[in-house]
Amino acid sequence: MEPINLVVYQKDPRTAQALVVCLSEHFGSVKLANRYEEVRLAVVRNHANVLVLDMEESRPDEIGRLHHEFPSLCIVGTHRLADEQLWADALNQGAADLCEPRNDMVVRSVLHECAHHAAA
Repeated sequence: MEPINLVVYQKDPRTAQALVVCLSEHFGSVKLANRYEEVRLAVVRNHANVLVLDMEESRPDEIGRLHHEFPSLCIVGTHRLADEQLWADALNQGAADLCEPRNDMVVRSVLHECAHHAAA
């Protein structure tokens, strides 16, 4: 199985660090983009397969842009107050999933999408 490389961008430093630590238990390479402007460069530099993206700090159409620029990138969006409409919009733009920025939810979503991608 090919190694999975992740990039995490969360504006809140505590949430970001907690996600990096938790995801590092499951995946070999987890890098942190400290600023929104670093996301694209981090994806390229780290040959990321997965991006965990803070949707509260992203432009509304950012998932669509990233999906167009990196078609094989699995994007898991996070939002503290995600509702059905926001989830549907994110998926329609190319996100694999949208969940709360909680360790268990993000890990479950990334593992699920990686397993689904590997089976395809």
